Amino acid sequence: MSGNVGSNDAVVLYVCNFHPKAPEIPGQKFTIMRDVEPVLQRYFPWLLIIGIALNVPGLWLEIIEPDGALYATIAKRMVLHRDWINLWGHGQDWLDKPHFPFWMAAISYSFFGITSFAYKFPAFLFWLLGLYYTFLTARDLFNVSVARISVLISAVALHSTLANFDVRAEPYLTTCIIAAVWHMLGVYQKKSGLHIVAAALFAACAIMTKGIFVLLTIGGGWVLFWIFTSQWQQFINYRWWVMLILCLLFITPELYSLYAQFDLHPEKVVFGKTGVSGLKFFFWDSQFGRFFNTGPIKGSGNVTFFMHTTLWAFLPWSVGLVGGIVYLIRFDTNRAAVRWTIYGSTLLTFILFSLSRFQLPHYILILFPYFSIITGYFLYQKSKHVQLHILAKFQQALVFIAAIAVIALLYFTGLKNEWLATGVTCLIVAIVNIIPFQNPLQRILYNGYAMAAIIYIFLFLFFYPFLLQFQSGRSAARTIWENDPKPPVAIYKSLSHSLEFYAPGEVMILPSSEKLSAFLTRTPCYIYTSPELADSLLKSGLKADMLATPAYFRITKLKSGFLNKDTRNRMLEKMSLLYVR
Repeated sequence: MSGNVGSNDAVVLYVCNFHPKAPEIPGQKFTIMRDVEPVLQRYFPWLLIIGIALNVPGLWLEIIEPDGALYATIAKRMVLHRDWINLWGHGQDWLDKPHFPFWMAAISYSFFGITSFAYKFPAFLFWLLGLYYTFLTARDLFNVSVARISVLISAVALHSTLANFDVRAEPYLTTCIIAAVWHMLGVYQKKSGLHIVAAALFAACAIMTKGIFVLLTIGGGWVLFWIFTSQWQQFINYRWWVMLILCLLFITPELYSLYAQFDLHPEKVVFGKTGVSGLKFFFWDSQFGRFFNTGPIKGSGNVTFFMHTTLWAFLPWSVGLVGGIVYLIRFDTNRAAVRWTIYGSTLLTFILFSLSRFQLPHYILILFPYFSIITGYFLYQKSKHVQLHILAKFQQALVFIAAIAVIALLYFTGLKNEWLATGVTCLIVAIVNIIPFQNPLQRILYNGYAMAAIIYIFLFLFFYPFLLQFQSGRSAARTIWENDPKPPVAIYKSLSHSLEFYAPGEVMILPSSEKLSAFLTRTPCYIYTSPELADSLLKSGLKADMLATPAYFRITKLKSGFLNKDTRNRMLEKMSLLYVR
């Protein structure tokens, strides 16, 4: 080597001998990134199309019990009764979640009919909108390249894709939160007043989806940002107060609905007692009550729950997320304070969730846009770093692990078309390993998408169609449609949200023999119940035919005995569908 080191040689030396505290070389960032950005720009649209396509098959699969089918049924009743105020579930007034997701599903039913697709489609549209706002937020806080990487990460994060299949409130909530944050950036930068309105509207929709605690995830980072930068004037800035007032105005449909259904009717029995206030539940019990475990709905939690949950829920990007967090804490030298609007909200929400006694895996989904941006920034900053090859190799290993796990599960469960599924899996592994990569960032993203393709093709085309046949209520509903859809349908001393949703019309819930006797005046009719109760009814002289005995297993709580094709039949229960003449 010559005695004089040129700028390009200096960059090579810097990359190969990296140390977090190595001196910055003039022009370093441009030199390191210049061959990454054009390649990223070129493959970004194709990977994004693949990512969206991997989420699509779940739209046409049946709705999974219990929560998804329950929410779909609540929205179904809205349409059948043309009642957009009263929520009705489990055969009674239902007070648990706010109205917004049910309104969205009910609107979709009005256009597409009461189908699985119609229930999931508006959530899917919100998810797409969430990708767009993730891009905008990352672009404005970082740059376009970070925005592209963040969107690619978010598009195939495991639990996000599963939420598009098993739709609850999270696709709506996640998008409303990240959208509100981006519009708040516009408010902070004193852009058009439309940003104030939009931020308030999205924040209000988030509140009407989950409750007032979402304001912590939306605004917690902003408060920390103002405190850390001593921007005390922001606390009295009229723009934020106008936004807050508009937000309160926009949630009045929710407040009115709760007041009309519950506060005006203290005689209603809710949570086993009368005099329950819907407004109090909305502002306190459903939020602080769950956090302090003093409300009517209780849980038990562990402070480490969301730590290990995130490791599998954010696959295939979990290791990148961990690296991103470590990088921000120890090595990031470009600590733009405004980025605390997402860092702070992530930290506060994660701590709140971890300290709460009410913990469910899908709660963490609302942080996925933040996680994606943090991971995207880390990968961008290290996109030409020699040590990023380690992460690339790890991602490659995950592809093989996913392929082996899928193939093993195919034969363990005895799924149909196992040879086809095996062939598709091996083909994906082969393709991603013969593609020439120009940098480790490209290899990481391609391997992540290969792993996602292996998992989601297996789940949506093979595994979930197999599982869904054990939702006995759906099977019973199919029998009813084939036999005669006109007679009324009832569930006697049992619950099946899939039957409630897929059966024609509204399904009656009969918790007692007195309710059953009243219902039987409407013969002919259908009765769905347990085999023991069905046998008792037939022996009592009820003139009915045993129309079907569909197999049942709670597929959201899988067990090895059920997955094993040799022991599955011993794990199954039977339900009975009677046709009363």
